[in-house]
Amino acid sequence: MTRRHPAVLGGLGAAVALFLAACGGGGGGGPAEDAADGGGATAGGESVELAIAVNPWTGSAVDAAAAKWVLSEQMGHDVELVDIDENAQWAGLAAGDLDAVMEVWPSGHADNITTFIEEEGTVVDAGELGVIGRIGWWTPSYVVEEHAEVATWEGLNANAELFATAETGDRGQFLAGDPSFVSFDEQIITNLGLDFQVVQSGSEAALLTTLDTAYANSEPLLMYFYTPHWAHTKYDLTQVELPPYTEECGEKPESERDCGYPEDVLFKAVAATLEDKSPQVLAFFENFQLTNDQQNEMAAMVDDEGMDVEDAAAQYLEDHAELWQGWMP
Repeated sequence: MTRRHPAVLGGLGAAVALFLAACGGGGGGGPAEDAADGGGATAGGESVELAIAVNPWTGSAVDAAAAKWVLSEQMGHDVELVDIDENAQWAGLAAGDLDAVMEVWPSGHADNITTFIEEEGTVVDAGELGVIGRIGWWTPSYVVEEHAEVATWEGLNANAELFATAETGDRGQFLAGDPSFVSFDEQIITNLGLDFQVVQSGSEAALLTTLDTAYANSEPLLMYFYTPHWAHTKYDLTQVELPPYTEECGEKPESERDCGYPEDVLFKAVAATLEDKSPQVLAFFENFQLTNDQQNEMAAMVDDEGMDVEDAAAQYLEDHAELWQGWMP
């Protein structure tokens, strides 16, 4: 953490300042308390108002809550968490209405990255989050143990009836994730000639409820899912092998998509206006990093243990002070 000090202290003033520092006076209450005392100066520079995007999945929520805890409790800033769709957030960043998003999955945002970061320059890449993401098709491992062929897309059609429901008839059900998530599953199913019908779960919470029920009853299920996610610590899931992603496939129109999803190196994005607003806050966002395991642990506290997301982030960071201290500018 970088602290700012006056370059020169004269005579008696210097002696008093040194005495107070030695005795713990003159600002010993910490950055947030110093700001509350009226100075307005914090470990993150002058206090500013900040808005951080929260997308509708728990990983995004714990990222944002962790950032808020440090920015507010340790650096003295006024932070608002804003629930917003992952596509709509780009315009908010470009306009300066949002200051940061902590988790961008680049495979679903090539056009936004080109427009807002590369062409307009209204949004800035703030560096890798440290989390590696994989979107794909997943099934409980007990299904693969009994029907090994469903571990690859070629084996799905011969087992479509295994995944059929009253809603899909003779066709297999493919359970989609939150409708706001970037996905290409209908196109993949059509272009690979698979005898499956996409059924909307409606939300990630609903998808997880369906997974929990299927798992409890050892029932087949094929679904959109991803990692990192705390559910992998509770359920043994196998990713179905789709045709591997290639740049050529990724450049096809969405209607022609016939390959799986790429591995995603998640990154953070900030409004271009943030550098002028607060260089120290920009440095914090650039320093902010998590591993898959760290994010999963916080997410499990929320979704599996029932904690409030901000309480979970606060407890986790209080228990892992070395983590957030490494983010300080």
